[in-house]
Amino acid sequence: MIEPMAEARTRPRLNRAQIKANRVTVGAVGGVVVSLAFALGMVTGSASVAPESHQVAAVAAVPPGLSDHELAGQRFVAGFSGTSVPRPVKKAIRSGRLGGIILFAENLPSRAVTRRITRDLQAIKRPRGLRDFPLPIMIDQEGGLVKRLPGAPNHSAEQMGARGPSFSRTQGKRTARNLKNAGVNVDLAPVLDVARPGGNIADTDRGFGSTAKRVSATAIPFARGLQANGVAATAKHFPGLGAVSRNTDDAVQRIDLSKAALRKVDEAPYRPFIAAGGELVMVGTAIYPALGERPAAFEKKIVEGELRDRLGFKGVTITDSLEAVAAQSFGSSPRVSLAGAKAGMDILLFNTYGEALKGEAAVAKRLRTGKLDRDDFEDSVSRILTMRGRFPG
Repeated sequence: MIEPMAEARTRPRLNRAQIKANRVTVGAVGGVVVSLAFALGMVTGSASVAPESHQVAAVAAVPPGLSDHELAGQRFVAGFSGTSVPRPVKKAIRSGRLGGIILFAENLPSRAVTRRITRDLQAIKRPRGLRDFPLPIMIDQEGGLVKRLPGAPNHSAEQMGARGPSFSRTQGKRTARNLKNAGVNVDLAPVLDVARPGGNIADTDRGFGSTAKRVSATAIPFARGLQANGVAATAKHFPGLGAVSRNTDDAVQRIDLSKAALRKVDEAPYRPFIAAGGELVMVGTAIYPALGERPAAFEKKIVEGELRDRLGFKGVTITDSLEAVAAQSFGSSPRVSLAGAKAGMDILLFNTYGEALKGEAAVAKRLRTGKLDRDDFEDSVSRILTMRGRFPG
């Protein structure tokens, strides 16, 4: 917002009837389900994958009676300016039109202010049926140049990758403690982009390595360290930004790699992340002609075809910023919101709440008029609430 590998086994894709039959209300059982795969990784310190049988978690039912706006709102996360929660943001959360918050450096001049903001956010009364699910509060805490709070990680991704799996895992563990102490429950990290020499990711030290093997071996332990200590990890930027020359925040980027190259190299680190129980995957907004002509987050062949069907990801997908140049070049906030929802993205991420609410209004309207499939929509909300049910209360 910015090679050889252990072959991962993935869970079979459930059909809609099976998903609905398997749903249980996470809030009713306390909402505390931790991925055993990540716990095992914390013990072993390796990037090896856990057996399929350790990846099963309770699935949250969508509470009955939610309005179209309340359903749509759970799929929107946005930021705001200043060091206190604005009234319109409080109103949007109370009414269910906003389902999470991203915080930036400008919001966080001190740890005391950060704690006050996160406490105030969690204290906002949400609609009936959603009150047992803590609000996602997100931050970009990669280390190096992309870091919103002082403290861990105290090294860039490049440095962590160079020092190895054990060091990365320790940094992930310390980062989780740092963020939990501030009231943050989602880290928009680690970067799984394979940092090709001369690319923007390599030049800004945001990559754990220049090969899929190195990224897998060192970024996954960082994610394990986060999740074993109560903070959700986000792998980004699918299907990979390691070849871009400029940040998609600032420019439209086309990545002219073959489908075979993208699958063998750029998508490869997502297999162990998925197998280990990683909570979120951020899909980028670059264009990959070999996979489709739209920005990745708006391309169903990427979101559903590559990430879910081919790699088997069952967790929460989140867009990169929909206010980035690469996204806004596609259209207005309502248009990119609808494009993301239709492509199968779960969470639609905006820097500012005003733009997010424009998008939410458009999505709620299409849901009400039947232009968005309600069953698919509720499946998406279910994935989000399942994740939220695992957050500490």
